[in-house]
Amino acid sequence: MPRRPVAHDSGVAGRRHLLLLPVLLLGLVTACSAGASNRPVIAFSGTGQGYGSPTTSTGPLPLPPLETPQGGKMSWSNCADATRARLGDLAPPASVKLECARMSVALDAPNMPGRGHARISVLKVGSGPTPLVVVNDAGGEPGSTYAARLAAKLPPEVLNTFSLIGIDRRGTGGSDAVQCVPGRSRTAIIGFDPAQANTDGIQSAAGEASRECVLDLDIRLGALDTWRASSDLEDLRTGLGASRINAIGRGDGAKVLTTYASRFPGQVGRMVLDGAPDPTLDTSGRAEARAVGAEAAFQAFATDCAARGCPLGADPKQKLLALLDQLRGAPLRTSDGTQLTAGTALNAVLVGLGDRASWPALGDAIAKAATGDGTGLATLVQPLFGDGDQNPPRLDADLVTGCNDDATRITPQQVAALAQDWRNRHPLFGGLFAQRLLLCGPWSVPNPPQVPSGVNTPPMLVVSTAGDPVTPQSGTERAAQQLSAGVLVGWQGGGHGALGQSSCATAAAQHFLIDGKSPTNGTVCPP
Repeated sequence: MPRRPVAHDSGVAGRRHLLLLPVLLLGLVTACSAGASNRPVIAFSGTGQGYGSPTTSTGPLPLPPLETPQGGKMSWSNCADATRARLGDLAPPASVKLECARMSVALDAPNMPGRGHARISVLKVGSGPTPLVVVNDAGGEPGSTYAARLAAKLPPEVLNTFSLIGIDRRGTGGSDAVQCVPGRSRTAIIGFDPAQANTDGIQSAAGEASRECVLDLDIRLGALDTWRASSDLEDLRTGLGASRINAIGRGDGAKVLTTYASRFPGQVGRMVLDGAPDPTLDTSGRAEARAVGAEAAFQAFATDCAARGCPLGADPKQKLLALLDQLRGAPLRTSDGTQLTAGTALNAVLVGLGDRASWPALGDAIAKAATGDGTGLATLVQPLFGDGDQNPPRLDADLVTGCNDDATRITPQQVAALAQDWRNRHPLFGGLFAQRLLLCGPWSVPNPPQVPSGVNTPPMLVVSTAGDPVTPQSGTERAAQQLSAGVLVGWQGGGHGALGQSSCATAAAQHFLIDGKSPTNGTVCPP
C-alpha cells in the first residue's frame, strides 16, 4: 500500500492542517478509499466499509493469525475486590473477571548481565481466549490499572476475543515501585516555577534525587529502562504460553513494543501503538515537541471548555496565565498539605490535559484555584507525589527510567538559552519542558544497548492524537514512518491516547486486532 503524505507539527517540522469532516453515522469505522488522491482519508462511523481483507501486503510480513495459547506457566489468583476498590467508578463491569499474577525475571543490571531477580506484577482482565498485553508510560498509571480502565471503555467484542494483560513496568505499580526521590526534592522539582531564570533550586533538587536513588536502588538503578522492559515482555510471552505477543502500547509503552519488535521480530503478533515517542529527534527536540504538544492539548481543552460553558469563560488560556501570576505572589496551601505554586499548578494542568475524561474537572479546578481553593489542582497533581505503597510517586519511576534511556546531558547554560526561547514561542509550557532537561544532569551517563534497526515485522497500527501532551501528533506520525509496515490513523481530538476516547480510532483498533484488517493508511478520525 503506498504511503500517503503525512502532515507535521508547525512547531517542530511544519505541519499542514488536515481537513476535518463531521461524523455522519454511528457504528463501525468506515475508511473511504482515496484512489489516486493524496488527501488524507477521513473516517466516518458507518458500515465498516473501507477495511480490506486480512492484512498481508502492507509490509514485508503478513499479519499473524490469533491463537489460543497452550501450556502457560502463569499462576493466576482472583484479585477482583482489591482491583475494583482501587479503581472505584473507573473499574470494568462486575461481570469482567480480574486475576493477578507475579513473574520473577532477571534483573540484568548493566554490571550483572543476566543475573539477579526482579518481580513483575500483571493483571488479567476478562476471560477471552487470546492474551492482549497492555503497556503504559513509565510515568503514567501502572499498566495493570490502565488495562482495567481501558477494558471498561472498549467494545464488548474485544473482551470476547482477548484477555487484557496489564503489566506494571519495572519500578512502577506492583513491580517493586521506585520511591527513591526524597520528599523535599520531589516537591521542589514539581513546584519549581517554569518562569524562573535562576535554576539553582531545581538543579539542587535533581542532584539530591540522583544521590539518594543511587543509594536506595543500588544495582537496581541501571536495570530500569526500556530495553529491559522489552525483555520482560519476552518473559511474559513465555509465561503465557503464546508463540507471539499481541499488544497495545500507549505513549512510552509504545516504545517498549517497538524495542521488543526490533529484538524479537519472530514473536510479534498484532500490535497497536496509541501515541508513540518520536524516534527521529534528539533530547532537546523531543522536549520542545512535548511543549508544542502540550500547547495543542491546552488549545483543544480551551475549545472544549468554551463550548461547554465552563467557568473559565471565553479565554481559558488567559485565566490560567493570570492564575500562575497570582500563585507566584501568593502560593496556596491545601488541607492535605500540598503547596500549590505556579510550577505545581502547571504540572497539575499537564496531568489533567492527558486524561480527556478529566477536562471538566480541570476547568473547575483552575477556576476554583483563582478564588483561593487549590483542592482540585492538588488532586490532579497528587499521582506525581504519591501517597504510600499502594500509590507510589509517578515522578520517581519516570525520572529513573527516562535518565537511563537517554545518554544525552544538557548543560545549565544550554537549558537557560532554550528556556528563554521556548517561553516566547510556547508561553504556557515552554519553560516547564526546558527545565526538565536539567533533571538528568547529575545522573551517570548510561550506555544503553543498541536497538537493532531495519527489522522487518508484521504491520503495526499506529494511532496519533492531534492534541496529545505526552506523545505529540508529529512524533507519532514519524514513528509510524520509521516502522517497516506502519499503518497510521490520526484522531483530531485531544488527550493522551485515542483508544477508548475516539469511537473511530477504537473501531480501527478493533478491526485490526480481531479481524486482521487495516484501515487505509493516513485515515483521519474527526474530533
